[in-house]
Amino acid sequence: MNIQQSNIANLPTKHGKFKIKAYKDNNQEHLAIMSTDFENLEAPYVRIHSECLTGDTLGSLKCDCQNQLELALKFISKEGGLIIYHRQEGRNIGLLNKVNAYALQDAGRNTIEANLELGFKEDERDYKVIKHIFEDLSVKKVKLITNNPEKINYVESLGVQIIERIPAITRVNKYNKHYLDTKKDKMGHLL
Repeated sequence: MNIQQSNIANLPTKHGKFKIKAYKDNNQEHLAIMSTDFENLEAPYVRIHSECLTGDTLGSLKCDCQNQLELALKFISKEGGLIIYHRQEGRNIGLLNKVNAYALQDAGRNTIEANLELGFKEDERDYKVIKHIFEDLSVKKVKLITNNPEKINYVESLGVQIIERIPAITRVNKYNKHYLDTKKDKMGHLL
């Protein structure tokens, strides 16, 4: 795995001050967003946040992504830790296919059915770059902020000790209820 990486830079935000480092794996660029005290933490809080342009940037109400990202940024700013912004849009089917999946959801499919109908697996994400980021940043123990059992299993498979799991629970609305129910009932998310 040939991964390029940037230097560490400062990133002041509305949620607090952070340090950032970018990682490029093939054509995807990922980001490590660290609290300013990150290097002093033995078991940092960690959120592996999957990219969601429509949610994170546009504020889509069809998902809980922006709310989870903002929750993590505020939490990490206060408590210390790391957010890995994992750039694999739409469970790694890409933005164009994600919008096509949205259209299928508008016609009554759930997120899994839409991905399958488009010829994808229910989740196409590849977490290999996470291993590299953890090794680069010397992460051996974490307090993992997630609802996703796949992320829990992957982190454990790396030999990284999960000291605690913190749920990333956000508000349900009429647009994301079906999406969240599908994540819970079909994908085993811990909601």
